[in-house]
Amino acid sequence: MTDPDLAARLRAGDREAMGEVFDRYADRVYTFCFRRTASWVVAEDAMATTFLEVWRIRARAAAHDGDLLPWLYGVAANVCRNHLRSARRQGALRGRLRAVALDEADHADDVAERVDDERRMATLLDAAAGLSHRDRQILTLVAWEGLSYQQVSVALDIPVGTVRSRLSRSRARLAQLMETDRSES
Repeated sequence: MTDPDLAARLRAGDREAMGEVFDRYADRVYTFCFRRTASWVVAEDAMATTFLEVWRIRARAAAHDGDLLPWLYGVAANVCRNHLRSARRQGALRGRLRAVALDEADHADDVAERVDDERRMATLLDAAAGLSHRDRQILTLVAWEGLSYQQVSVALDIPVGTVRSRLSRSRARLAQLMETDRSES
């Protein structure tokens, strides 16, 4: 089944189509959310919330050349942004209340790998903060999410050549920022 077919069925309220969209794209949305939040746990919550939101707004299903993935990334980006905003507010409240709430360490076998992933992703996100918002979007969609230059061009409404040149500059600038972070540590 093609994405345009799934989008049409989704707009019609077909629950099986929603299940197929989830099966097809959940892993990619999960990874996208991790790259925005630098936490596997938060990414899992954000991914689930994304698909709940997709079902809620299913009438607006995909207008990106019939491709559902850019639309899903847009929904996921909003969910992650809202989650991070909420987390900042909660952190500020905890600070004001001087609550000492330590999270229990996860004793699963993969905890060390998850912590390393989160540390590396946090470092990368810190460095990426030095890029413009549009350059971060292009880098995320092409380098991390695997969209083609053409798909990014459609999703962001900019020429393909602009996508190419901004991506090249962003990669070079990100490498420079990462090197600066390493030398300062």
